[in-house]
Amino acid sequence: MTNVFEGALESLNALGKAAKVSGALLSALSQPTALLYASLPVRMDDGSIKYFPAWRCQFNDLLGPCKGGIRFHPQVDPNEVQALALWMTIKCAVVGLPYGGGKGGVQVDPSTLSRLELERLSRAYMRAMANFVGPDKDIPAPDVYTNARIMAWMLDEYEIIHNKKQPAVITGKPLGMGGSLGRDEATGRGAFICAELLRAKMDKLPGDLSVAVQGFGNAGYHMAKLLHESGYKIVAISDSRTAIFREQGLDVEAVYQHKTNNKLLKAVRLHEGVFEDQTHKKISHQDLLALNVDILVPAALENAINETNMANIKARWIIEVANGPISKEADDYLNKKGMIVLPDVLANAGGVTVSYFEWVQNRMGYYWELEEVREKLAIKLTRAFEEMWLYKKEHQVSCRSGAYANALHRLDAVLGQTTALA
Repeated sequence: MTNVFEGALESLNALGKAAKVSGALLSALSQPTALLYASLPVRMDDGSIKYFPAWRCQFNDLLGPCKGGIRFHPQVDPNEVQALALWMTIKCAVVGLPYGGGKGGVQVDPSTLSRLELERLSRAYMRAMANFVGPDKDIPAPDVYTNARIMAWMLDEYEIIHNKKQPAVITGKPLGMGGSLGRDEATGRGAFICAELLRAKMDKLPGDLSVAVQGFGNAGYHMAKLLHESGYKIVAISDSRTAIFREQGLDVEAVYQHKTNNKLLKAVRLHEGVFEDQTHKKISHQDLLALNVDILVPAALENAINETNMANIKARWIIEVANGPISKEADDYLNKKGMIVLPDVLANAGGVTVSYFEWVQNRMGYYWELEEVREKLAIKLTRAFEEMWLYKKEHQVSCRSGAYANALHRLDAVLGQTTALA
């Protein structure tokens, strides 16, 4: 199997050639503009020093300053960071944001760190990157196993180093430090908006659609909650340890509250403030991916669906909430089978879109109400979805091909203009 970055480049080149974009653009997108490595020294609570590998990639800034999250995960490596930064470049172009693509990560299992060790690690990361990022250069945000509190530590460290307030250097911050209303739910809400747009195109009712959600983090939870509230039947949910299935459907909010309180994924319902167990089956993560459902939502990590399990996938629609959850080989296979796959570069673009709104609000010094944020998000994603769908219908291609074609043509137009001026 090729590594995730090689797979991302292979897919990009195939989609770019199909869209007839210039060779100059594909060459420009074949490698990052910059990739910074740092070894972060962190004093542990026992007084020892440990070193953690860390990276920040600025992939391409044709459309504007780079934008992308920072993840803390034991599997982070330079190939993953570069792939994620490439996808962010495409994602921002799909939605029409004035951003390029970036990404960062630290190779660490954050669950093994105390709160003080986690803070020291977060601040060490920003010290290493403080001259590499900036509100007009590269704007980080939360990603896997990072959150608003970690962004707050990083912002504080950046402002100490530069001796001035710079809230626009990081998004996904706490509200009191310049965060935006609606940012915590944005990725899941964006995926829900895309699901609703697809449902309308396919002329289905919510109650007729069953859903399996692989990954119950921030994005997976918010999407599942909104789908459940709208009448979809959520029959399966998984987290990193457990997968549960209930044919009659799950009470998403009750499952989430029980997991938050007890660190355990279990089928429950809330009755008069008390959790009541519901009959359910514990299944494997691979069993969840293979369920005979209408919608499969991979919302965990990349390459969850690959050549080893692609033949088991039975869902009619797949909505990619994780970044790169389907390998190129599996994507080609599923397309040949006629499955509809809403690609990550559109389906999970809600997070970066509201991060853009946060950045704009920081620079204006004026903050929007929640309903205004949600309305602006819906407008952005609806426009991007309709552009993708129009290209798909006109050219008889996949949703991924349609989304990439529109993004790459935007990038190609800017590259042509800047090259002409050189």
